[in-house]
Amino acid sequence: MPAIKILSETQLRQFVRLNMDTVDCVENAFKALADGGVVMPPILSMAIEDVNGEVDVKTAYVPGVESFAIKVSPGFFDNPKLGLPSTSGLMVLFSARTGMVEALFLDNGYLTDIRTAAAGAVAAKHLAAGTASKACIVGAGTQAKLQLQALCLVRPITEATVWARDFDKARTMAEEMGQLLGIAVSPAADLAEAVGRADVIVTTTPSAEPLIKADWLRPGQHITAMGSDQEHKNELDPACLARADLYVPDRKSQTELLGELHHALAGGVVSSGTKFAELGDIAACKSPGRKTAEDITIADLTGTGVQDTAIATYARRLADAAGAGTQINT
Repeated sequence: MPAIKILSETQLRQFVRLNMDTVDCVENAFKALADGGVVMPPILSMAIEDVNGEVDVKTAYVPGVESFAIKVSPGFFDNPKLGLPSTSGLMVLFSARTGMVEALFLDNGYLTDIRTAAAGAVAAKHLAAGTASKACIVGAGTQAKLQLQALCLVRPITEATVWARDFDKARTMAEEMGQLLGIAVSPAADLAEAVGRADVIVTTTPSAEPLIKADWLRPGQHITAMGSDQEHKNELDPACLARADLYVPDRKSQTELLGELHHALAGGVVSSGTKFAELGDIAACKSPGRKTAEDITIADLTGTGVQDTAIATYARRLADAAGAGTQINT
């Protein structure tokens, strides 16, 4: 029996970081999805409503990639009241040739956080205006911070505002990120004003009610909505999709069920059967992205199993190169 490599979150943080290498890794995963042949089953999702919790299981097999990952990702959104993070989880890496377990990443959701932020960077790289310099981040949690970092990797951001229901959290994040990134970051009390001033808006919340209104938007803006990964979640007024010149899902079959598209279809804002190019199609130059500086663009990111296989195989490569991890023989 082959040995299994086990890595902890602490170990993974030493060499898997949010940088252009991880952005390229996730972008290549989207391109593979567009090329066809990827086997990516629907998300297995279980709600635990009594405690405002959920668990998602995602996976994908990518032809030509030596391994595939199965990721278990809990999100328990009342955890901060208990002094615990909202997300946790783990990834298991299997051989795509034999099905044997190759690695176990006890990452507590760290790899998911990194690949999700990287997906935001991919969306902004292909859809936001090249001169975009002002950002509005909606939310003040871990993903909000990572999305701002990711955005700064692909666009010349010089100014950002942070809006959250808890103004103190927004202020704390603004202070932290301003120091980390060396840009002007401020908390926002008025979301409509913050959205109106921004070139790029990123929503990162588990909200069940729309936060962004269609009449707040102006020509030239890009929105990445990445919080609506369950059918009850909704960050954008469905009319935003009608206002947009270009709507781009990460996986249309998922956003029809879970994302902002789900609510636009339910509200009759978008007609059933409307075709949309996916993010992978645009990254692979199979479909056009932003056409003019005045376009309003929206990326609807629900998270895909192909991202998990990509980040897990990438992490294993880095771990092997660093000689990191504990080998066990079962």
